[in-house]
Amino acid sequence: MNWFTDILTGNSTAHTVFVLSAVLSTGVLLGLIKVRGIGFGAAGVLFAGILFSHFHLTVADEIIEFVREFGLILFVFTIGMQVGPSFFASMRKEGLKLNLLAAAIVLLGVLVAAIIHFIAKVPVEVMVGLLSGAVTNIPGLGAAQQVLKEHLPALADAGESSGLGCAVTYPFGIFGVIIAMLLTRFIFRIVPQKEAEAADMAVRPPAAKPKNFNLKVTNQRLANLQVRDLASLVKADFVISRLLRGNDVMLPEADTRLQPGDILHVVCTQENADKLAIIVGDISKVDVREIPSELVSRSILLTRKDAVGKTVRELDLMDRHGVAITRIDRAGIELVAKAGMSLCFGDRLTVVGGEENIRHVVAELGDSMKQLRHPNILPIFVGIIIGVLVGSIPIAVPGMPAPVKLGLAGGPLLVAILLSRYARIGPIVWYLPQSANLIVREIGITLFLACVGLKSGGRFVETLMHGPGLYWIFLGAIITLVPVLIVAIASRAFFKLNYFTICGLLAGATTNPPALAFADTSTSSDAPSVTFASVYALTMFLRILTAQVLVLFLA
Repeated sequence: MNWFTDILTGNSTAHTVFVLSAVLSTGVLLGLIKVRGIGFGAAGVLFAGILFSHFHLTVADEIIEFVREFGLILFVFTIGMQVGPSFFASMRKEGLKLNLLAAAIVLLGVLVAAIIHFIAKVPVEVMVGLLSGAVTNIPGLGAAQQVLKEHLPALADAGESSGLGCAVTYPFGIFGVIIAMLLTRFIFRIVPQKEAEAADMAVRPPAAKPKNFNLKVTNQRLANLQVRDLASLVKADFVISRLLRGNDVMLPEADTRLQPGDILHVVCTQENADKLAIIVGDISKVDVREIPSELVSRSILLTRKDAVGKTVRELDLMDRHGVAITRIDRAGIELVAKAGMSLCFGDRLTVVGGEENIRHVVAELGDSMKQLRHPNILPIFVGIIIGVLVGSIPIAVPGMPAPVKLGLAGGPLLVAILLSRYARIGPIVWYLPQSANLIVREIGITLFLACVGLKSGGRFVETLMHGPGLYWIFLGAIITLVPVLIVAIASRAFFKLNYFTICGLLAGATTNPPALAFADTSTSSDAPSVTFASVYALTMFLRILTAQVLVLFLA
């Protein structure tokens, strides 16, 4: 049985793979256990890591450091890729408000930590560790330890003390935010399903969904007006997919001239249809689509790289093939096909034209479900390379002893958000299928939590049973709960924020991916992830900055 003993206690690759897989498997099973509908979720892996480490089933420190950071990078990068298209819209709507609330959580946490330091006489090197663990921010701990080394060289064990304080408070730092989410739900009697529907409504309001309308040209002043001029006259987004003149149905081109009595089949929103009706004429009872003609409507997937990134105008399907694009379905959201809209890989285009002409368009656009499902991993690793470089750029802050960096989490997140805005850069298509995104994200977060547990579990029980661990956990719980509860209650009571937006805010402001994972499992809405990404970059910057300021202020 020596071979089995070597796997359990050795330092081989087999031992490393065995332990990590055992922690992940045990943690996932723990996460499935629910009490009154509430379970650990992904955070069950953290407890599994602590358990294995307590019984000395762990792996080398350098491997833990690598796997932990790599897992976190995978998680935040896939989050950025998913929410990038919605991120900028969110920033335009209420991004400033969300970032101010996130900053308030950060500053309140630092204030609470400073008050505890003065009242409870907790040493500065321990206090900064408690703060970092309470807000689950390892980069902040690293920055603080660097300042401790430079400004308090006499404290030989400063790094160890701060690290132990962080390890002890880190688990509750994760669950404290989840508890705050549940308390917010209880205090305001929130029904999650209704909140999810409201969040989706805010992202894609029903009025914005394109519909079919038939308008009869009764305005005599429109006689001989070209179709291209109608859009500038009405100042609305719409597509005329069919025109009925007499008994003939045609596909109007930009230079087609309107005549009184024409019936236009238009694809647009209700609001724009009302604008058109004022200029063109009343809604017609005749549905042009039901009139026999050679025109057909087809749905085509955009899977050819050559077409990705081009606008509807640049594709010029009407002039080249006699085919009109009327709608674009992107990630389940239907949009009117505006001329200046850039096309993304995986867009589903609704087109109208002759059968033969549409076949030519299909060949040009791809329409390959196999290609869509193929996991294209190149964007992940190219994006991570760029993200690591961006995260490593030192940002000089006046008065600080060392430059601040976005780090291995903030850099890839920021880059993923930016890259997901672009359909294509050179030969690389920035598209990741939703199924691939989810599996990579889950692998990332579980690897991260497993390594956090393995790293802190060895000293965790000892500190709790024979040291000041319980006292430190109590202080850390105050640092975790007080700021997030104050801001959560204020966000709901005064700013009327959606519950799942608040969940993303709390997770992002505490740089807490497991709390985000918990919120994500509670809803089908993207609101938690969008808000998390909206505030994460600023929060990471402030966490690193304030951790160093706290040491300089308290030392």
